[in-house]
Amino acid sequence: MKKTLDKAVKEIGQYREEIEKKLLEFARTDLLFFWGEKRDLYLKQKTEWQPIIDWVEESMKVKVKKTDKLDVPDNEEMQKPLKVAFAKMSDKELACYYAAALNMKSVLLALALVKGKINAQTAGKLSYLEELWQNEMWGNDEEAAKRRKERCDELVEIESYLKK
Repeated sequence: MKKTLDKAVKEIGQYREEIEKKLLEFARTDLLFFWGEKRDLYLKQKTEWQPIIDWVEESMKVKVKKTDKLDVPDNEEMQKPLKVAFAKMSDKELACYYAAALNMKSVLLALALVKGKINAQTAGKLSYLEELWQNEMWGNDEEAAKRRKERCDELVEIESYLKK
């Protein structure tokens, strides 16, 4: 992971605009926009995800729209504040942000990680909240647990790289 991040940091200047565009497009379907219909899952998301959403809303001066349906909520107003946040990031921060966002399927969790609002362990737990809830209901899937651990380990490496 370190070599990948080293390479990304070196190349980010050349591809920064393209990367930012990809992140803005990716932001339209952020994991934290999609909430469960089941009451106990919803309550878990409210407890775990809502503080991140509250922080994003306060720091970016936006209202995050969520859904429990398959439709994508219109969070267009987040585009401009995200652009501003990207512009303030160093090449290293943006490279780590990009890697974390793709890992977690969430630009909001990645932002919280890069800005130090949450650590890698918390970020990993939050990005797999629904999967972990399903495990409580139906048991653990060994392959999924292995994949989850690998991705969470990557987040720890991203966080460590960012702090260097």
